[in-house]
Amino acid sequence: MALLLATVVAGVITFVMYKLRGSASHPELTKVVAASHDLTAGVVLTAQDLRTVDWPASVALPGSFTKVDQVVDHPLLHAVGAKEPVLDRDLAAQGSGLGLSGRIPTGMRATSVRSNEIVGVAGFLYPGSHVDVLATLVVPGTTVPVTETILQDVEVLTAGERIEPDPQGKPQTVNVVTLLVSSEDSQRLLLASTQGTIQFVLRNSGDQSKVFVPATSLSQLAGSSRPGLPEQSERAPKVRAPTMRRSPDQTHSSLDPYVMEVIRGSTRTFEKF
Repeated sequence: MALLLATVVAGVITFVMYKLRGSASHPELTKVVAASHDLTAGVVLTAQDLRTVDWPASVALPGSFTKVDQVVDHPLLHAVGAKEPVLDRDLAAQGSGLGLSGRIPTGMRATSVRSNEIVGVAGFLYPGSHVDVLATLVVPGTTVPVTETILQDVEVLTAGERIEPDPQGKPQTVNVVTLLVSSEDSQRLLLASTQGTIQFVLRNSGDQSKVFVPATSLSQLAGSSRPGLPEQSERAPKVRAPTMRRSPDQTHSSLDPYVMEVIRGSTRTFEKF
């Protein structure tokens, strides 16, 4: 009886484990649209570029498609590998055009700025990088240059002619950088580039904070005791601090008037009180 009972229990356990293992190895599947071969950014998708692949139904894939017709004729914003699911975030609107224009969101503008090895952060600017834009220019009415942060957290659309980063991450010197900015910021960027020099400051793409940064002047670099104040122009009149003295023609008394000597450039006046 004991042997029979043990055989029955072992059989039940074996059957249950087999069922569990079978269900785990054969999960419920669904169909999602994927690339039939490697696709580069900017191409308009056709039916030959797409196929459906099996995907576990228990694993959510937001933005996926189940029918090829839902994806055909859409420009591709990002490169997609073979058999990789095509998601809504990878697609531009139908009729938005090829290349860069399809990657510009509504209400934004793509503005190109001439760059060099220094301005381009020694070649480490890639499409998708985020930068701050600094401008060095002379404040109107003075001869003193200042450096000010004019734009923060700006996305780089293209570096040279590349709209996708280098797969190996190799730095490349480029002559033109295209930034994604608003209409107002595109005007500020153009004005700054014509009035002075600009510099890109690379930042962490996950850091989207924007903080107030006061302009930096030469007096701060020289260790001035009054940082933040613009230097006085050499042509501007120098006003000395007023001095107070008693009138020289009166004897000392508690009721004697005081005389304030005011010097404005080469003009000297006395005010009594």
